[in-house]
Amino acid sequence: MSTILEICQDVASLVATQKPDTLFDTDNQQSAIFLSIAKDTLESLRRYGDWQELTKEGSLTVTPNKSIYRLRDVCPDFYSLMNNTVYVRDTSERIIGSITPEQWMNDRFFNVGVSEMRFKIQNNCLRFLTPPTQRCRIVFYYRSSVIAVSSETDCPCDEIEKTTLTADTDIPVFDEYLVKLGIIWRWYKRNGLPYEEEFNEYTKEVKNRFSNGLCLKDIPLARCFDTSLNGLGGVHVITKA
Repeated sequence: MSTILEICQDVASLVATQKPDTLFDTDNQQSAIFLSIAKDTLESLRRYGDWQELTKEGSLTVTPNKSIYRLRDVCPDFYSLMNNTVYVRDTSERIIGSITPEQWMNDRFFNVGVSEMRFKIQNNCLRFLTPPTQRCRIVFYYRSSVIAVSSETDCPCDEIEKTTLTADTDIPVFDEYLVKLGIIWRWYKRNGLPYEEEFNEYTKEVKNRFSNGLCLKDIPLARCFDTSLNGLGGVHVITKA
């Protein structure tokens, strides 16, 4: 994987401009421009959707009579909760249902004795409609705010995750080609040059890359009875290739 400086140097070659020696020279306008558009590109990709690269599992142990939990205290890199992924991990896993603000107000003030564990997200906090009555562990998936990892480590397992670029050696978590395309059209735009063709290529590639990374649905198996199997009515399983 290329570092963010190497990606910007490749872009400089493609747009026929001087290659930056570093992105963090505050006295160099060229470096400042490349750093700015690199940050814009990674931020835009982070906000685009639930990328596999950003999907993480978090866990929270709730205690009796406490209904508000700050998600950033549990997951420092928390960006947003992924829908329909919150469940209680105990002897029998139970899905916890999220509710809208209207449902929250209705259940809170007009319904009595609601026993289900239901929640809403407010100010990056997980708020339960009624405080849990017993200690339990809640597991959920969330979108991380990490956009790069540090390459300055001897072991890949010890990668330092970063929510912003801080060094030339930072490696973006997103596909290198996407990052390069994003920087190219932004460089053209920043310098007042036509960028529509490069922008269209970038948006098309982002959509393709994102859709390819989505989880595939289960393929149903269609069963039919084949009476030609020795007249025994054997079951023949048809699968979709």
